[in-house]
Amino acid sequence: MPARYWLFKSEPSSYSLDDLIRDGVAEWDGVRNYQARNSLRDDVKAGDGVLFYHSSTDPIAVVGTATVMRGGYPDHTAWDPRSKHPDPKSSPDNPIWYMVDLRAAERFRNPVTMDTLRANAAVSDMLVLRRGMRLSIQPVTTAQWKVVRAMGRPQAV
Repeated sequence: MPARYWLFKSEPSSYSLDDLIRDGVAEWDGVRNYQARNSLRDDVKAGDGVLFYHSSTDPIAVVGTATVMRGGYPDHTAWDPRSKHPDPKSSPDNPIWYMVDLRAAERFRNPVTMDTLRANAAVSDMLVLRRGMRLSIQPVTTAQWKVVRAMGRPQAV
């Protein structure tokens, strides 16, 4: 099955592309939205590409790419009461939340801002551009992936 593509949002004050580069491979944990959870559990697979998007910063932008190293598996932070995002309803016997492992692949020489995306007709239908779209994990088409990477002028990390 061919690789799929995704946009993952992260606040850089919580976890940035630089953090992922430093960590090598990292768990993408703490997702507490059912639609995003379903994507992590059912759709995001090893080998998929990720556009790494910094939200809640200035400027909001896609700043690089990552590769999924391990597909969805139970998010153990949900049943750890000391974690930043515990869920007492989740347990090892009944996991509710899922995560994946990522490795940074590229940093963009030109972060691709929301304004830049909006100005490019080739990506005007990206979910991230829809008013009110707050989902932290979104599918991206192959064409959108290629256009955004070209706009960002990637360099390997």
